[in-house]
Amino acid sequence: MNKTLELLAPARDLATGIDAVNCGADAVYIGAEHFGARLAAANTVADIGKLAAYAHRYRARVYAAVNTILSEEELPRAQRMIHSLWEAGADAVIIQDMGLLETGLPPIPLIASTQAHNATPEKVLFLEKAGFKRVILARELTIAEIKAIRAVTTVELEFFVHGSLCVSFSGQCYLSWALGGRSGNRGECAQPCRKPYTLKDAAGEVLSSGKHLLSLKDLNLSRRLGQLADAGVTSFKIEGRLKDRSYVRNVVSFYRRELDKVILKKGFARASAGRSFIGFEPDPAKTFNRGYTEYFLDGNPAGIASPDTPKFLGEPLGRVFDIKNGSFKMHGAEKLHPGDGITFFDKAGVLSGSLINGVKDGRVRADNLKGMENGTDIYRNLDKDFLRAVEREGAARKFGVKLEFSEYDGGFILKASDERGVSAEAKLRGVKAAAEKPEQAVETIRKQLSKLGETDFYLESLRLDLSKPYFIPVSALNDLRREALAALEAAAAAVPPAREEIPVVPNDVPYPEQDLDFTANVFNSRAARFYRRHGVKGIVMAAEGGADISGKPLMTTKFCLRRQLGLCRKGKEVEPLFLEDAEGRRFRLEFDCARCVMKLFAEDLRVVNPVKKADGEE
Repeated sequence: MNKTLELLAPARDLATGIDAVNCGADAVYIGAEHFGARLAAANTVADIGKLAAYAHRYRARVYAAVNTILSEEELPRAQRMIHSLWEAGADAVIIQDMGLLETGLPPIPLIASTQAHNATPEKVLFLEKAGFKRVILARELTIAEIKAIRAVTTVELEFFVHGSLCVSFSGQCYLSWALGGRSGNRGECAQPCRKPYTLKDAAGEVLSSGKHLLSLKDLNLSRRLGQLADAGVTSFKIEGRLKDRSYVRNVVSFYRRELDKVILKKGFARASAGRSFIGFEPDPAKTFNRGYTEYFLDGNPAGIASPDTPKFLGEPLGRVFDIKNGSFKMHGAEKLHPGDGITFFDKAGVLSGSLINGVKDGRVRADNLKGMENGTDIYRNLDKDFLRAVEREGAARKFGVKLEFSEYDGGFILKASDERGVSAEAKLRGVKAAAEKPEQAVETIRKQLSKLGETDFYLESLRLDLSKPYFIPVSALNDLRREALAALEAAAAAVPPAREEIPVVPNDVPYPEQDLDFTANVFNSRAARFYRRHGVKGIVMAAEGGADISGKPLMTTKFCLRRQLGLCRKGKEVEPLFLEDAEGRRFRLEFDCARCVMKLFAEDLRVVNPVKKADGEE
């Protein structure tokens, strides 16, 4: 059987999830009502059930995210909710907290969240042996590292290919927690990595001021899908559970097209049924992004940060000249239209924006040009015509149908079959009259049976098997076609796709480490019991559980500010650098140059709102 590739799309809610399916997603991941790593994207069990019912029609799947770490009190609630999600039709659940495996879950397949920091062959192999169906790999892995993981595992491998990037190793960032008690591992990250900072050396010399030094560009691996498939990735994930419907429609449609090219070229199989007909030309540059990077796929590159702004700058259009009376000129001004949004950096280097009021003879009128100078670069972050097309046209997902029209003693029969593996037929009974105009009669039959219009089908093939041309009224042919398609839909509904069941079977497969520090994010006694059963001797509880993290790294990242700023010493020992935020808080950056890793430590900063340890925690 050919290797199956899955396009996995985000959904903030039911409507967005339906959009994702319509645009070609093979699977959708969506936040559950509680305990998702995006608290602002929670959904009821009922809505997730509705999304699953819709997706299953196309043999697509729905994965519910329950991927925060859980307190003792929350574990039973999470367990009950997962049972409800399974009963509602969810195909898998994404989790971070290993304590859930100790609670008695339904036979719902488990997906290990990237928050579990799945970065080594040993860790991924352990998760496979512990019962996980799929592992979401760390974003910062290289192609070579993914291949090394695949070489020793058979578990499904999911990898992010598009969207926002966390600068820290996923699940290993404690900066938001330390600054204000909002934990990324609890779905409450305040995104301090997107704030402006000043960078100084040990002597206090300013190396960079007022820049968003920890803010990264967005991921875009659309050119690398074939290589990722060859490396062992089976699910290609788009980030964005907080993104709007236009973003999801645009990006999913784009990746559907690109992944289909890989499937066709390499002879792989699609993970769901139906073809999406898109009413617009998808373009990831047109919706939110911070500029694009392929991150660490090829190693450790420079130029992966977005230090000037964490906002959507937009697509570059050109430079302005002849500014006067609330207007400017630019080459290519005809690209802009009233209602478009533009951005530019003002005299102080601050990102500003404006709406376009009119364009005529190369001159652009806008409602706010404060701080703009001749020679300023202009970007478009709102293409009104494009967004109107995305919102108006959307997408329709249809099944390829094969029709066969033939005769029998009592009349005619139309057989229909589609890619879901179902078939049905309808009969037209009555006297068979030979056609007086044979060619016209055959053309009429073909034309009327091919009219699939607003149905959920598109024609793959039509075969006529007649002993001679017959005259058949147009209305009779239309009725026959409608009856055959209705019968086909009924046949498909009678055979719903089987859901995979994988019961959790506890075992004692050894964990790769014998001692766990706070970065293992063990937040409850069930998680501690899980790791002890797998041979772990020493367990330090999570930072959110009250662990003392003073003097410990609040962030660990492969992104290196020295490399970004051209200060890399090629593996030689270097002195720390220091970040200061707008509130005057100071952070020390240490560099493990042998491993190409940067760590961020707080200077004289106490953890806010420590949570009381649960009973039985160490």
